[in-house]
Amino acid sequence: MAKKLKILAASDIHGESKIAKALAEKAEKEKVDLVVLCGDITGFEETTNIIKPFKDKNQKLIIIPGNHDSFATADFLAELYNVKNIHGYSVKYENIGIFGAGGADIGPGTISEKELFETLKKAHSSLKGIEKKIMITHMHPSKSLSEFSGFPGSKAITKAISQFKPNILIHGHIHEGEGIEEIIGKTRIINVGKKGTIIEI
Repeated sequence: MAKKLKILAASDIHGESKIAKALAEKAEKEKVDLVVLCGDITGFEETTNIIKPFKDKNQKLIIIPGNHDSFATADFLAELYNVKNIHGYSVKYENIGIFGAGGADIGPGTISEKELFETLKKAHSSLKGIEKKIMITHMHPSKSLSEFSGFPGSKAITKAISQFKPNILIHGHIHEGEGIEEIIGKTRIINVGKKGTIIEI
């Protein structure tokens, strides 16, 4: 039987190095296999030492941009610290494929609905034959519980759930929705925030 993948997923750090440090410590304590940052890595605070705490502990890290991160910033951080930005790409761990697309409908990381769907489609295309899949986005899907915030979700993400049938969708964006879980179709949707959520698959 394949070993479970243990993930610490977080979002919306907004440049706060104290939060990054706390998450890296949580990842170490929980002995996770992978850390996922679902966007808005930069933003409100001066952005220093956001990726470094994870690298200092030799943790595997994947990122996507949020609406506060320009796509160039996410690429720059990934290159600088040698981590994977999976906006439009996928990675495989054992029998699990992880694919994603960042950005939202406002800010430096603005992406149109059409472009968001096409980016997810491109990212998913290299996962043929993979049995378990995790989709990572910054935005929440349309018709999801996170719409309580008054911010409409993305129809492109809902369409991607329906077409690509990921086992899990991890997203952020709606800070006050941190911890919300629901099922859409057969996909488990998890809204993660700056505290970080442990997910096993």
